[in-house]
Amino acid sequence: MPRSRSRASLRAALPLVLIGPALISSAAAHAVLERKEAAPNAAYRGVLQIMHGCDGHPTTRVSVTIPEGVTGAKPMPKPGWTIETVKSAYARAYPSFHGQVSEGVTRITWSGGSLPDDQVDEFTFFARISDAFAPGATIHFPVEQDCTEGSYRWSEVPAEGASARGLKAPAPAVRIVAAAGAASQTMQAPAAPATKAGAIAIETPWLRATPGGAKVAGGYVTLRNTGTEPDRLTGAVIPQAGRAEIHSMTHEGGVMKMAPVEGGLALAPGTSVALKPGGYHLMFLDLKDGLKAGETVAGTLTFERAGTVPVSFTVAPIGAQGPGAQGPGTAAPGSGGHPHHH
Repeated sequence: MPRSRSRASLRAALPLVLIGPALISSAAAHAVLERKEAAPNAAYRGVLQIMHGCDGHPTTRVSVTIPEGVTGAKPMPKPGWTIETVKSAYARAYPSFHGQVSEGVTRITWSGGSLPDDQVDEFTFFARISDAFAPGATIHFPVEQDCTEGSYRWSEVPAEGASARGLKAPAPAVRIVAAAGAASQTMQAPAAPATKAGAIAIETPWLRATPGGAKVAGGYVTLRNTGTEPDRLTGAVIPQAGRAEIHSMTHEGGVMKMAPVEGGLALAPGTSVALKPGGYHLMFLDLKDGLKAGETVAGTLTFERAGTVPVSFTVAPIGAQGPGAQGPGTAAPGSGGHPHHH
């Protein structure tokens, strides 16, 4: 069996509707993952529904990539179709019912059958959402659909914090939600004491963990200017990233748009600015190493007046909305699932 590491970026429970133009064929095709939400530390059943062929031609191959952090994937046999799986090492070990698991199926392919353009069929797999994802995260499952003539590649993933609406061929996405009764586990931890650099108070720097192969990471912090002179955040550094930018997030016509903040982020006297998911944030680019939940990363923030200040970023799970969100090793109660799903 081939062992090629799958690096799908990106990060859920199961499924959602894909609507967009094909990369090869121009006809509108749909690949639908039936379940649209899932909980961390829980088993799930993925039902991939193929709604159309390619410009009238029958579908003969369907392949789904299992992203990092989704473990123990197993396909369901399908009469008339041959199943092939690719097994790869995970970026890290994940807890399972049988201890730690460090490798598993990262791609499932059904081929050899024939699904006419005017019929619908389902391709099923079972897997487990690991502790790498916090409620609020989105996991993407890239899908390939090949026909006797033409193909579709539903594989585009939006940038950190951006909307998928502008993508031509978005990958199916699943939203992570808190398991019933798990609200107490998703509360944020008490904030650490603020670091002071001149008049600037730096509160709770944190990063989001990244899936295997990711090249960008989001960073967040609250800054308070307690002085009487204006200052400006102009840069940030962590050793895992080649560079960093300060970004803004805006909504225009129902679409979320992200853009660099030119010249730095202004900090007026007596005010505070929160860099947080969905708003201003740090974007660390050209990652050389992934960020794992539970780590602490030493970095710096640079200000126009206060200078360069050492800070420690805590790393929260993928998709976390705050620094103290549910992290690895915290099992969600009521996760359920068959005891052999990892």
